[in-house]
Amino acid sequence: MSEVKGTRITRSQRAQQTRLRITRAAYELFTQRGYPATTMGEVAAAAGVAVQTVHFVFGTKAQLLHATYDFAVIGEGEQLPPEQQPWYTQMIAAERLPDALRLLVDNVGQVLARTAPLDDFVKAASVDPDPAQVRAQKEKQRRDAWTAMIDHLAARFPLREGLTRQHAVDILLVLLGPATYQTLVGEYGWTPDDWSTWCATATAEQIFT
Repeated sequence: MSEVKGTRITRSQRAQQTRLRITRAAYELFTQRGYPATTMGEVAAAAGVAVQTVHFVFGTKAQLLHATYDFAVIGEGEQLPPEQQPWYTQMIAAERLPDALRLLVDNVGQVLARTAPLDDFVKAASVDPDPAQVRAQKEKQRRDAWTAMIDHLAARFPLREGLTRQHAVDILLVLLGPATYQTLVGEYGWTPDDWSTWCATATAEQIFT
């Protein structure tokens, strides 16, 4: 074991730190240059490790992309998945729909600020089967998460008359999707707060009574 400022670092902690450095470097390169243009060697150089280390930790470039998506969703540090974070519990317990939706869009907006640029580049590279498969897996996870979200909210706040559960999920996937966020914030210059305010209003009007 090694010591940093008097703190002993275990082998497992060193491995976690190495994994984080590699994933962070991959995220930065994928969002700057795109997935196809970035090599494993460039990721290794940016992370300060040998290319063999990148292959040992992640196996393939597609597996590295998978981990990079997870990194973008969860963020830096020892963060929990969104559904395990305090804001999610507060959203489910909110007595007023506007309060629940504001909690939702504000926190999802923080995730989209990280995932939207990555998704934009990966979508453009989806003619390649590897990134296409990774993105499809992440889209399925996103649909599953929004389905659970709609079920939680609809149990307390009725859906708009005639709106099916499936269509409610579809609408939420679009409104709170990386493409919508990237277009409005990344391309059109909206502030994150502009997006949150619009999205909360649009979600209430399009999905709930």
